Amino acid sequence: MKRNKSISLLFFIFVIMAAFTMLAIIVDARKQHSKKSKPSKHLKGSANIPGPAPAPLPHRVSYPTQSSFFNILSFGAKGDGVSDDSKALLSAWKAACEVPGATVEIPAEFKFLVKPITLQGPCVPHLVLQIDGTLLAPPEAGSWPKSSLFQWLNFKWVHDFTIQGTGTVNGQGFDWWSPSSVYFIQKKSKHIPDMRPTALRFYASYNVTVRDIEIVNSPQCHLKFDNSKRIKVNNITISSPENSPNTDGIHLQNTQDVEIQHSSIGSGDDCISIQTGCSNIHVHHINCGPGHGISVGGLGKDKSVACVSNIIVEKVSLQNTLAGARIKTWQGGIGLVKNISFSNIQVSNVKYPIIIDQFYCDKHICKNQTEAVAISGVRYDQIIGSYTVQPIYLACSSNVPCIDVDLINIQLKPSQGYTSFKQALCWNSYGKSQAPLVPSSIDYCLRRDGGFFKRTSRSSHEHVC
Repeated sequence: MKRNKSISLLFFIFVIMAAFTMLAIIVDARKQHSKKSKPSKHLKGSANIPGPAPAPLPHRVSYPTQSSFFNILSFGAKGDGVSDDSKALLSAWKAACEVPGATVEIPAEFKFLVKPITLQGPCVPHLVLQIDGTLLAPPEAGSWPKSSLFQWLNFKWVHDFTIQGTGTVNGQGFDWWSPSSVYFIQKKSKHIPDMRPTALRFYASYNVTVRDIEIVNSPQCHLKFDNSKRIKVNNITISSPENSPNTDGIHLQNTQDVEIQHSSIGSGDDCISIQTGCSNIHVHHINCGPGHGISVGGLGKDKSVACVSNIIVEKVSLQNTLAGARIKTWQGGIGLVKNISFSNIQVSNVKYPIIIDQFYCDKHICKNQTEAVAISGVRYDQIIGSYTVQPIYLACSSNVPCIDVDLINIQLKPSQGYTSFKQALCWNSYGKSQAPLVPSSIDYCLRRDGGFFKRTSRSSHEHVC
């Protein structure tokens, strides 16, 4: 009996010990499981064990996930140079306009025929038009809509915008340069003035950059900025034949804070034209020719107000142009041109390297008028090279003379092969000259005393600017 009790007691003790052992195993297993379920600090972020994606912080803006590149081929463009790809370009533009940092792509090795179009902003900042292919304007002047004869590619209200690429903008302007074609358009649309389209025009835009592209054969002006601000043009090429009428390279009007640099411009008119309302313009490292040179004006046409100030043109090369550094104003205008600097300019076979012309007229006969846009503070410094007609031509108004004109280090010699030259001309212009001066007659060109005109002429014109 005692033996049975002993066996029962031992069995009970064994069961109790087994139970405790099992309980310990279960607790230990749970601890181990809990440890494994937590990510190891050493392995967190490891390429072998990817962790869950973190939730976006609540204060961050979540942008759309779609691509920021908008190829116009994806919007139905054919790119064969014949089909009308205008709608595709407009659709790509509108889609990209809503995406931060988007790019509208004009791909290489394609030609896109685009009719007159307005690409309008404002868009989300940092929009880019990447032109690596070719954009073609309609080749026949008569096919243009009568409401679109002023520009081809019109950019309106764009901000923080860039045009760049290795491609070409081709205005196909040959038909426009034919007098018979222009006459046909005028006859069909009598209310349209004598106007040909500008290839690229910017209106009321700011923080705009145009770089690297080529613009060729525009019907009229190649690149125009109107009522705009903070403009940069860099490393572009502009080209049209010497006999193409009014095909200015770059045209500025009512535009401020502009830098034009490291570009080559050849056309049938001014390489760069700076019109009324422009200030703080810096032009440098430009190769100009053929064309009419770099011009401030014409200003004051039809008795209008003209205000231009703070223009710097430097480190420019001009070959085979009508003029070099030029200021031109119409008789009868009012306003003021001040603080203009032309320096470090090389001229080769230029007809008139230095010009101030306050009797400008693009007609056969213009009526003489006493009023004129005042000109003061003009500096010509280090103008060196060769001329084919006349080294310097300063024709200032009899009633409103040019004042504070400086001629410094002017070295201009006749071009070889030319035999008929005119002497330097300075009419009613006041300022100072500084050697070296070639030809020597330049030293006697300017009048020295202009104090009276400084007090009267400039003060009477500044109030309108």
